[in-house]
Amino acid sequence: MDKENFMKKAIELSIKNMDKGGGPFGAIIVKNGEIIAESGNSVTIDNDPTAHAEVNAIRTASKKLGTYDLSGCDIYASCEPCPMCLGAIYWSNIDRLFFANNQNDADEIGFSDKFIYDEIAKNYTQRNLKTENIMREDALRAFEIWRNKEDKIEY
Repeated sequence: MDKENFMKKAIELSIKNMDKGGGPFGAIIVKNGEIIAESGNSVTIDNDPTAHAEVNAIRTASKKLGTYDLSGCDIYASCEPCPMCLGAIYWSNIDRLFFANNQNDADEIGFSDKFIYDEIAKNYTQRNLKTENIMREDALRAFEIWRNKEDKIEY
Protein backbone atom coordinates (compact mmCIF):
# COMPACT_ATOMS: atom_id res chain seq x y z
CA MET A 1 0.00 0.00 0.00
CA ASP A 2 1.09 3.58 -0.56
CA LYS A 3 0.61 6.65 1.64
CA GLU A 4 -2.70 7.56 0.05
CA ASN A 5 -4.17 4.10 0.63
CA PHE A 6 -3.07 4.06 4.25
CA MET A 7 -4.65 7.49 4.72
CA LYS A 8 -7.85 6.30 3.03
CA LYS A 9 -7.97 3.53 5.62
CA ALA A 10 -7.59 6.03 8.48
CA ILE A 11 -10.33 8.22 6.99
CA GLU A 12 -12.63 5.20 6.58
CA LEU A 13 -12.03 4.37 10.24
CA SER A 14 -12.99 7.91 11.24
CA ILE A 15 -16.31 7.58 9.40
CA LYS A 16 -17.12 4.06 10.63
CA ASN A 17 -16.15 5.03 14.16
CA MET A 18 -19.13 7.38 14.42
CA ASP A 19 -21.48 4.41 13.87
CA LYS A 20 -19.95 2.83 17.00
CA GLY A 21 -20.65 5.98 19.04
CA GLY A 22 -17.15 7.41 18.85
CA GLY A 23 -15.83 10.67 17.48
CA PRO A 24 -14.91 11.30 13.84
CA PHE A 25 -11.27 10.31 14.18
CA GLY A 26 -9.25 7.32 13.01
CA ALA A 27 -5.59 6.33 13.09
CA ILE A 28 -3.46 3.49 11.81
CA ILE A 29 0.14 2.56 12.52
CA VAL A 30 2.23 1.00 9.79
CA LYS A 31 5.55 -0.82 10.03
CA ASN A 32 7.40 -2.19 7.01
CA GLY A 33 4.37 -1.57 4.80
CA GLU A 34 2.02 -3.53 7.07
CA ILE A 35 -0.78 -2.16 9.24
CA ILE A 36 0.02 -3.24 12.78
CA ALA A 37 -2.62 -1.22 14.62
CA GLU A 38 -5.76 0.71 13.87
CA SER A 39 -8.28 2.47 16.03
CA GLY A 40 -10.96 5.06 16.22
CA ASN A 41 -11.62 7.60 18.93
CA SER A 42 -13.41 5.96 21.88
CA VAL A 43 -13.61 8.81 24.40
CA THR A 44 -17.38 8.57 24.87
CA ILE A 45 -17.52 4.80 24.36
CA ASP A 46 -14.92 4.07 27.07
CA ASN A 47 -15.56 7.15 29.23
CA ASP A 48 -11.85 7.85 28.85
CA PRO A 49 -10.75 11.37 27.84
CA THR A 50 -7.39 9.97 26.68
CA ALA A 51 -8.92 7.42 24.28
CA HIS A 52 -8.15 9.38 21.14
CA ALA A 53 -7.61 7.39 17.94
CA GLU A 54 -3.86 8.01 17.91
CA VAL A 55 -3.36 7.04 21.56
CA ASN A 56 -5.52 3.93 21.14
CA ALA A 57 -3.52 2.91 18.06
CA ILE A 58 -0.21 3.50 19.88
CA ARG A 59 -1.37 1.34 22.79
CA THR A 60 -2.40 -1.45 20.41
CA ALA A 61 0.84 -1.27 18.41
CA SER A 62 2.97 -1.30 21.56
CA LYS A 63 1.20 -4.39 22.87
CA LYS A 64 1.42 -6.15 19.51
CA LEU A 65 5.12 -5.39 19.11
CA GLY A 66 5.93 -5.87 22.80
CA THR A 67 7.72 -2.54 23.10
CA TYR A 68 7.19 1.07 24.06
CA ASP A 69 9.53 2.13 21.26
CA LEU A 70 7.72 2.37 17.93
CA SER A 71 10.77 3.42 15.93
CA GLY A 72 10.37 2.30 12.35
CA CYS A 73 6.63 2.96 12.40
CA ASP A 74 4.51 5.59 10.69
CA ILE A 75 1.16 6.88 11.90
CA TYR A 76 -1.68 7.98 9.66
CA ALA A 77 -4.29 10.11 11.42
CA SER A 78 -7.52 11.30 9.88
CA CYS A 79 -6.95 14.65 11.62
CA GLU A 80 -3.96 16.64 12.81
CA PRO A 81 -3.19 15.30 16.30
CA CYS A 82 -4.11 17.27 19.40
CA PRO A 83 -1.33 18.22 21.85
CA MET A 84 -1.82 15.03 23.90
CA CYS A 85 -1.64 12.79 20.85
CA LEU A 86 1.28 14.66 19.37
CA GLY A 87 3.12 14.20 22.66
CA ALA A 88 2.32 10.47 22.63
CA ILE A 89 3.57 10.21 19.04
CA TYR A 90 6.86 11.83 20.04
CA TRP A 91 7.19 9.72 23.21
CA SER A 92 6.62 6.51 21.23
CA ASN A 93 9.39 7.40 18.74
CA ILE A 94 7.17 7.00 15.69
CA ASP A 95 9.21 7.99 12.62
CA ARG A 96 6.62 9.82 10.53
CA LEU A 97 3.20 11.41 10.96
CA PHE A 98 0.71 11.85 8.14
CA PHE A 99 -2.61 13.60 8.75
CA ALA A 100 -5.61 14.64 6.64
CA ASN A 101 -7.94 17.16 8.34
CA ASN A 102 -6.13 20.00 10.14
CA GLN A 103 -6.63 21.97 13.36
CA ASN A 104 -8.90 24.50 11.68
CA ASP A 105 -11.11 21.78 10.23
CA ALA A 106 -11.49 20.23 13.69
CA ASP A 107 -12.20 23.62 15.24
CA GLU A 108 -15.04 24.19 12.78
CA ILE A 109 -16.91 21.12 14.08
CA GLY A 110 -16.33 21.86 17.77
CA PHE A 111 -13.00 20.10 18.44
CA SER A 112 -10.73 23.03 19.26
CA ASP A 113 -7.32 22.54 20.84
CA LYS A 114 -6.37 26.22 20.67
CA PHE A 115 -6.94 26.74 24.40
CA ILE A 116 -4.51 23.92 25.23
CA TYR A 117 -1.81 25.29 22.93
CA ASP A 118 -2.35 28.72 24.52
CA GLU A 119 -2.15 27.28 28.03
CA ILE A 120 1.04 25.30 27.34
CA ALA A 121 2.78 28.51 26.29
CA LYS A 122 2.03 30.15 29.66
CA ASN A 123 4.02 29.84 32.87
CA TYR A 124 2.18 27.33 35.07
CA THR A 125 1.35 30.12 37.55
CA GLN A 126 -0.59 31.95 34.81
CA ARG A 127 -2.66 29.00 33.52
CA ASN A 128 -6.41 28.69 33.93
CA LEU A 129 -5.88 25.37 35.72
CA LYS A 130 -4.91 26.40 39.24
CA THR A 131 -1.49 24.83 39.73
CA GLU A 132 0.88 24.79 42.70
CA ASN A 133 4.40 23.40 42.89
CA ILE A 134 4.60 21.71 46.31
CA MET A 135 6.98 19.29 48.11
CA ARG A 136 9.58 19.46 45.34
CA GLU A 137 12.47 18.76 47.69
CA ASP A 138 10.78 15.56 48.90
CA ALA A 139 9.99 14.45 45.36
CA LEU A 140 13.57 15.00 44.18
CA ARG A 141 14.51 11.90 46.21
CA ALA A 142 12.88 9.65 43.57
CA PHE A 143 14.84 11.39 40.83
CA GLU A 144 18.09 10.98 42.74
CA ILE A 145 17.41 7.26 43.17
CA TRP A 146 16.69 7.01 39.42
CA ARG A 147 19.86 8.92 38.56
CA ASN A 148 21.93 6.39 40.55
CA LYS A 149 19.99 3.26 39.56
CA GLU A 150 22.35 1.03 37.60
CA ASP A 151 19.75 -1.35 36.15
CA LYS A 152 17.32 1.27 34.84
CA ILE A 153 15.79 1.02 31.39
CA GLU A 154 16.07 4.46 29.87
CA TYR A 155 13.36 5.59 27.50
